[in-house]
Amino acid sequence: MTVPAPRVRRRPSVPGRALPLLLVLALLAPLGLLFAQTDGHTGDDHDLAARERLGVRYLRALGPVTDALTDAQTTAVAGRPVSRAALTAAIEQAAQVDSAIGDRLRTRERWAGVRAKLEALPERGLTDPEAAFQAYGEVTDLLLALHRKVREASGLVRDPRSDSFFVQDAIGADLPAAMVAAGRLADLATLAPNRPAKDRPRTVAELAELRVAALGPATDLVDDLRAAVDSSESTDLGPTVLTPLDTYQRSVEALAAFSAPAGAAGPDPVQLGAARRGAQSAAGELRRVILDQLDALLADRLDGLDRDRWLAQGAVALAGVLLAVLAGVLLSALRRARRRAAEADREPAEAGPAPAPAHPDSPGYGELLAVGGGRAGDTERWGPFDAAR
Repeated sequence: MTVPAPRVRRRPSVPGRALPLLLVLALLAPLGLLFAQTDGHTGDDHDLAARERLGVRYLRALGPVTDALTDAQTTAVAGRPVSRAALTAAIEQAAQVDSAIGDRLRTRERWAGVRAKLEALPERGLTDPEAAFQAYGEVTDLLLALHRKVREASGLVRDPRSDSFFVQDAIGADLPAAMVAAGRLADLATLAPNRPAKDRPRTVAELAELRVAALGPATDLVDDLRAAVDSSESTDLGPTVLTPLDTYQRSVEALAAFSAPAGAAGPDPVQLGAARRGAQSAAGELRRVILDQLDALLADRLDGLDRDRWLAQGAVALAGVLLAVLAGVLLSALRRARRRAAEADREPAEAGPAPAPAHPDSPGYGELLAVGGGRAGDTERWGPFDAAR
């Protein structure tokens, strides 16, 4: 009689047990890579927008310096004593801003040079108006270069949005250039009648050049702002900017009319000076509005980037929790399978070895057959055979 051997339970191989965990890691790796790339791009955009806001702050401080400097130039060219109160206050305000953020924008050295030139300007009008015109012209050139430096260092010139790009170009490049050129144009019109007759052709050419230098940026400014309004998704930019823009445009038209050549005598310096002051006043109001709107656009962008970053971090955290739960479930299932396999291995050992089959010559073989279910007729039938054997 053969007793069947107990079945041996097959245990899963090591690769089979590790496969679920490998799948979890395979899902986690691309998710982490995607988050790292997204967070990197978001972080770069966030840093750029933050630096641009610093540039807006610096340009806001340079505006009063530009206005005060052009006014002082007009006064000096006219031969009158220059009141430095407004210019000194504007310089101090700009110095405070540079002290706070100049290192981040790398403007410390440039501002130090401009400030030294500003403070070296005489308080009294120079005896030679031509010398005053030249001296102030050098300082205004340095001031315009500082405007460009601020825009480049802050990243305003690389702004990725069309509306904010047009706005920063209008306020950081067009408006300062237009105001400086308009001041020079009015001052040169004041100097022109006192120049020798032999210099008349040169004066006419310089007036024409300054007229183009003043009206060109002013026209570009109007075009930039209208393009910004047309391309912007902001509902505040258009209604806020268009009214002061129309006022500035009318003042520029008056400046263009009074700066047109009027015979050999050239433009009327009184009328041109009044037009220049009107344009500067309109430009000051427009500058304040533009800077406020540009700062608001950048602030909204920063808020959106912060929301995107929080959403990305929340999505990654949720995915990580779900994957952790899945890994826990797989590990629990694996531990239960191991426990069941160990229990199955212990059951045959506790039951003991199976009895060996009995030999016919062994004592009690008949009783074993009887116990095992053998029939009595079979014993009687094979009895003689067993005796003869």
